[in-house]
Amino acid sequence: MPRPFEGLTDEPEWIALREFVPAATAPLTLRPELVAEHGEQVVTLATLLPLAAPAMRRADGEILIGLQRQISSGDPNRDVAAAILAALATDEPGEVSVPHPPGEGPRLADVIVEGPLEITLHAGFDFWLQGEADDPAVAASLERANQSIFPTVRMTATRGAYWCQVPQRAHIRWVLPEPEDTALTALARLGAAGELKLGPDTKFAGMFRTSGRLVPVWDLPHQAPADQWEEPLAAFAKRYAEALTVEGDLDPAVRRARQGLIGRQLTLR
Repeated sequence: MPRPFEGLTDEPEWIALREFVPAATAPLTLRPELVAEHGEQVVTLATLLPLAAPAMRRADGEILIGLQRQISSGDPNRDVAAAILAALATDEPGEVSVPHPPGEGPRLADVIVEGPLEITLHAGFDFWLQGEADDPAVAASLERANQSIFPTVRMTATRGAYWCQVPQRAHIRWVLPEPEDTALTALARLGAAGELKLGPDTKFAGMFRTSGRLVPVWDLPHQAPADQWEEPLAAFAKRYAEALTVEGDLDPAVRRARQGLIGRQLTLR
């Protein structure tokens, strides 16, 4: 599925949560017909669940749906919709059994009320715990997951952008909402003009392709806090938006910059 989250209002955020945000949650609202069938249900999207499970139901009835799963059909949109429906069909607390592959069936827009995600970032995966705290497998999975987390901050300058701090450096990753070719050309225009950096101490590290979108990555000074990059990112977003409006053939410098960017991109499967 080349672009699984196509049509969703917050497509870049869905991609970010699935690909590189470590610990985050967002409430989901069921469509009225499902509420009529199953009653009011609390459904929460999570980046990762214990043992990379697709879904689990808490003892209090809350449903958690995992995006970063151990097993995927290749169509995360359909996978998540199937996980929600499977969780609605059981009252038993614990991990929910979800068919794999789920086959043809409803997609997210058929299951949830579509709109912007209200995302909450967490410092760790302790939001997993409730009655599950006594499960040794969950406790072990929680310990491993928490050890893997790097500090992450959601940027406010534009949606789909996240700062993270790893050993020796920090990064910003931004899931661009435009089609790949359109985004690539705009970035090439900025590259030819020397306007890809976020500041004098930053580096445009390249980009990766995933779920039909481009994700540019910047290397940043390790100790500078995330909020220091809000204005530089907003300024870049403005330059990028202006580059999108430029029409006409590409001059040699832009073509060279475009080829250089292609050579520095990585495709995530």
